[in-house]
Amino acid sequence: MTVRITTANLNGIRAAARKGFFDWFTEEAPDVLCVQETKAQYDQLAGDATYFPEGWHAYFEDAEKKGYSGVALYSRVEPDDVIRGVGFPEIDREGRWIEARYGNLSVVSFYMPSGTSGDHRQGFKYAFMDPFMAYLAELRKGPRSYIICGDWNIAHTKLDLRNWRSNQKNSGFLPEERAWLDRLFDEVGLVDAFRVVEPETEQYTWWSYRGQAWANNTGWRIDYEVITPDLREAVRSASIYEGARFSDHAPMTLAYDLTLG
Repeated sequence: MTVRITTANLNGIRAAARKGFFDWFTEEAPDVLCVQETKAQYDQLAGDATYFPEGWHAYFEDAEKKGYSGVALYSRVEPDDVIRGVGFPEIDREGRWIEARYGNLSVVSFYMPSGTSGDHRQGFKYAFMDPFMAYLAELRKGPRSYIICGDWNIAHTKLDLRNWRSNQKNSGFLPEERAWLDRLFDEVGLVDAFRVVEPETEQYTWWSYRGQAWANNTGWRIDYEVITPDLREAVRSASIYEGARFSDHAPMTLAYDLTLG
C-alpha cells in the first residue's frame, strides 16, 4: 500500500488558508499532513470548517504564546493514540511536537527552534539540540518506526541551499548545526528520506521573502522527513510543490510503501 505524507510549514495557518492552502490540500489528498507554525490557538480555529476538512482527523498542539509556533497533524486514518510534546518543558510550551501512532508506526509533526532572530534564540536552539539528539537516539533504539516530518531549520550540505558559501556564518548553516545533522544520520542512524530517492537533487523548501529569492530560486532545503532506518526501503518518491506559494516554505510529499495501522 502506498502512503503519502506531506509536511508543510505554513507560517500562519490562517494566512495560508487565505492563499488557498486547504483547497490544494484537499485536492492533493495525502494520507497524513504535518503542519508547522500554525501561529494560532485551537479555539481560534474551532467552528471554521476550513481547518477541519471532511475526511481527515485533525490534531493540534499550540504554543502557550498566542500567534507563535504551534504544530498540527491531519490524518485520513484515525490514529491509535496522539502524543504531544517531548518532555522538555521549555520546548513543549512552544508547541513543537505532535505524534500520531498507528500500530508500530509513529508519524510526527516537528518544528525545530530557529536561531535567526538573534543570539538568544540561537543559544536556545543549541541548548535543545544535544538533549534532543539523546531523545532521538532512544527512539531509534526502541521498537517503533518513526517518520519525523517538519521544519528542522538546518540545511545539511551545500546541495541543500543555493548560496552555501555566503551562508556558512548564518543560523541554519552553521558548522555546529551541520555537524549535528551529521551525527543524527551517521551515528544515531536516522535517515533523510528525501535523499534516499533524490541523492543529488538541488531542490529547496524555503525561500526568503526578501529580495527576489523565490523568483531566482535562491532557496534552502530545511524541511525534512527523517525516518528510522527500517523504513529506508519503503521510500518510493519525493516531491516539492512549487505551483503556488502558501508561505515562505513549500509543501513536501513523500510516498512510502507501508500501511497505517
